[in-house]
Amino acid sequence: MTATGTAGPIQDRFLAEESITQPCYTPGVVVTRTPLRVSFAGGGTDLADFYEHEDGAVFSCAIDRYVYVTVKRHSELFLEPVRINYSLTEQVNRVDEIRNDIARECLCLLNVEPPIYVSTVADMPASTGLGGSSSFTVGLLHALHAYRRERVSASQLGEEASHIEINVLKQPIGKQDQYAAAFGGLNVFRFLSGGRVSVEPLQVKRAKLEELFAHMMLFFTGMIRDANSVLAEQKQNTPVQLERLRAMRAHALQLHSLMCNGPLESEAFGRILHESWQMKRGLASRITNGQIDEWYERARAAGAEGGKLCGAGGGGFLLLLVQPERQQEVRRALHELTYVKVQAEVNGSQLLLPFLH
Repeated sequence: MTATGTAGPIQDRFLAEESITQPCYTPGVVVTRTPLRVSFAGGGTDLADFYEHEDGAVFSCAIDRYVYVTVKRHSELFLEPVRINYSLTEQVNRVDEIRNDIARECLCLLNVEPPIYVSTVADMPASTGLGGSSSFTVGLLHALHAYRRERVSASQLGEEASHIEINVLKQPIGKQDQYAAAFGGLNVFRFLSGGRVSVEPLQVKRAKLEELFAHMMLFFTGMIRDANSVLAEQKQNTPVQLERLRAMRAHALQLHSLMCNGPLESEAFGRILHESWQMKRGLASRITNGQIDEWYERARAAGAEGGKLCGAGGGGFLLLLVQPERQQEVRRALHELTYVKVQAEVNGSQLLLPFLH
């Protein structure tokens, strides 16, 4: 089967570098669990329009909310050779008939032939700023490699997912979400010319990471938005927003420094989040709106030291940094929003079934 719109060199390069075994299909069930993420600062500098001119940097952390993907050989007792379950169910005869763009292109990239069954479920709604689409891409690629009995590195998963979403599907997105899903943990991702990505995991004590998350509050605004429409405008504006983006890159590195040195300085962390959010608001017209601004100001008045909308903006989750003793006041101020407690996830995409040794 010919892969529609996919390029061979990326797979060939990794086959040479990683010495992946040749395909050997198995009738068993494969299940992967891939984390979502919160991005603290630097978003926008992971777009090629920025990092092809100067290095970008994003500071983010995976969280204990996940996308689960199941892959198995589809039984010949069913009439359709291909079944894909997500928010919809697709039953088709050929891979190139799949309407779900990510599922189709992942199967094409890895040359997976029918009969095949793919199912996915997530802990959080899609299009809410936690990187769910990229977590699905990474998780599906991981599952398909395992289905073919191939070992795969986090860097390969991040690059293959980026290739599908950016190069094949032409989405106006950056590369931070794919790498955050693949690697997990608290990281600075540096985006370099030529599309190279440098991953710098922070080896902080677990107690300090837990302290950071004890100060974090995540509220669901109830607004589901199309990230691509927001990012398309932001991408177009990049050449005239370089100063803002440089400041946001500096914020990412400042937060990295705060986490590396000494005890947690929550006031400084919150101040940088606030400054970076003020910068981000000006990158595109639909990143925020009057209702979001009102919620944010109410939270600040109730004691939040800083915050931002997760992801591209326009809705989704509002992330706030709040001293633990002020959190009840903030919850009362945002009483109409749903509060979601999250913790850090130190692992990236994991194979739950089967265990490969």
